[in-house]
Amino acid sequence: MRILPKSSFGQTVLLIGILLFINQVVSLVSVTYYFVSPNVQQINNLLANQIKLAFDEGLHGDDPQIDLRIFKTTGMQVLTDSEASANGLDQAVPYQSWSKQMSYNLGGEAQVKITHGEPYLYWIKPPQDPSIWITIPIVGLSQGDGSPHLVYLLMIGILSVGGSLIFVRRINRPLKALEVAAISVGKGQVPKPLNEEGSSELIAVTGAFNQMSKGIKQLEKDRALLTAGISHDLRTPLTRIRLASEMLPDDQDWIKDGIVHDIEDMNEIIDQFINYVRQDQQETLEQGDINDLINDAVNARNIEENHQIELDLNPLPLILIRRVALRRVLENLIENAFRYGGEHIQITSTHDKKHRQVSFSIRDFGPGIPEDKIEALFEPFTQGDKARGSLGSGLGLAIIKRIVSLHSGTVSLSNHTEGGLVAKVTISYQT
Repeated sequence: MRILPKSSFGQTVLLIGILLFINQVVSLVSVTYYFVSPNVQQINNLLANQIKLAFDEGLHGDDPQIDLRIFKTTGMQVLTDSEASANGLDQAVPYQSWSKQMSYNLGGEAQVKITHGEPYLYWIKPPQDPSIWITIPIVGLSQGDGSPHLVYLLMIGILSVGGSLIFVRRINRPLKALEVAAISVGKGQVPKPLNEEGSSELIAVTGAFNQMSKGIKQLEKDRALLTAGISHDLRTPLTRIRLASEMLPDDQDWIKDGIVHDIEDMNEIIDQFINYVRQDQQETLEQGDINDLINDAVNARNIEENHQIELDLNPLPLILIRRVALRRVLENLIENAFRYGGEHIQITSTHDKKHRQVSFSIRDFGPGIPEDKIEALFEPFTQGDKARGSLGSGLGLAIIKRIVSLHSGTVSLSNHTEGGLVAKVTISYQT
């Protein structure tokens, strides 16, 4: 279990709390050593001198008038053990340190107890006469309770935490904006320029990020323009080649068919390049049920009689999706499953409410893919289809991965324990 906080605010508050605690401990030790302890010793000395003087004057002697006169003058009272118990000795709190000091001052073993209240009442058993208890009231000590110190600690804590909150929020605001913008860039989106605010270091980092975003946006434009130009320049000569092939004599149909087939393959590869470059970000997000997309894709495939699709769809919540883009993912995965796995596939959908995730998987019953080939299949231009007996541009799965990433999701491939390949797409959503 993690105890230390992860956020900078939590760490700052913890640091200030530790420093305040250390400060209060040092203050308490200092006050005790330099103020309380000397005062206690002084009070002990005064009480001991008062007791010595009282005994020198004949306290608890043969003349009871002396005891009465001393009581009227100093408030000192002499009680036997039974009288002391009857007057509240049992409720008094013993103090060992005071007893040791009093024993030293009176020259023999003494006991000190204190009854807290107004006034404080000191109970002292003097070594001069262990059969009695001397009570001495001290007025004013009870007023010095801990309330001012507690209020001081509370105010210092509130001011420190409040100050740290303002300070850390001032730092976190641009950092949070930077985090959100960085996540958008990771999804292939280019956010608006961030406000350059905060400390000089944060302003420098934000400025560098804005410059980076601007460069990425320009690169995306250049790449889209370059791809569009290449596709246009390639399709024009391919069209001329196809027209020329149509003029071949009938006895050379086999040559014409080969040329047409190659041209169609090249057009398909060009389309894949264009789909890979296109981010599908022009499509707006809307509430949708992925089960509806699956049913639409299945209905389109059911036109072909030799295709058998087994469905196991569980209820899914409505989430924000790009319908056209996700439909392209489904169609691509279904096409791959039929192309390399036979005429029978299974499609399953599930909902993980606890982790706020929806997922769907497509399983075929083909030969699968060697485990050492799976990891690199989603990289552009990786022809993982070779592992299943075919050639391609190597962009199909890369396109799928990019579209799924735009939905804050993941796509994975795995070999089923009973044979075949399983392609699983998992999408996280916000409630």
